[in-house]
Amino acid sequence: MNDAGLEKTGLIRDAGGTVRCFWPGELPDYVAYHDEEWGVPVADDYRLFEKICLEGFQSGLSWLTILRKRENFRRGFDGFDFHRVARYDETDVERLLADKGIVRHRGKIESVINNAARALELVDEKGSLAAYFWSFEPRSDERPALVDYPTLIANPKTAISTRISKDLKKRGWSFVGPTTVYAFMQAMGLVNDHIEGCHCRAHVEKLRASFSRPGRLTSDND
Repeated sequence: MNDAGLEKTGLIRDAGGTVRCFWPGELPDYVAYHDEEWGVPVADDYRLFEKICLEGFQSGLSWLTILRKRENFRRGFDGFDFHRVARYDETDVERLLADKGIVRHRGKIESVINNAARALELVDEKGSLAAYFWSFEPRSDERPALVDYPTLIANPKTAISTRISKDLKKRGWSFVGPTTVYAFMQAMGLVNDHIEGCHCRAHVEKLRASFSRPGRLTSDND
């Protein structure tokens, strides 16, 4: 397929001939994120908490902006150790508001602190954040046969991301709308949204096939 044909499907070819999803363009840090992280299944609670919080910070911004500040966020929020963050007080809020290396938005900062406390509650109830989130992994019949450019643009949320969003909000979480949750699902490997033809898609499928899912929960979400 020539480059014009690739672009119609949401793919691009770099100078070395590698074909990948369109969205990282040719920016080295964005390409590395796409190739090495995005879609790789994750079961580590701290990484899951970090990602859903950073997706909340992205609201109204680009992911590239957040990605380039990620190390600053990690330093500011104790590596997104929600056990520690749940104990933050107003002094910590003011400290973070003064940190020029992050997005200084009081509502989003306070949301991370609130969500850390809610994460502790969720771990107490479900055993881990991983067990909770992976219980929502879509079945094969709940996914489109092919993930393509129109799907990514026109459908940035799904019935399942909406369900997770509603459940989290009921539990007291904030900045977890359906689109934010779907971006989280894409990044953490609950779905493989590398476009058909992207050099990462088959690799991510293999990783997902060998990934040991946290024990599924007996709940209304199954």
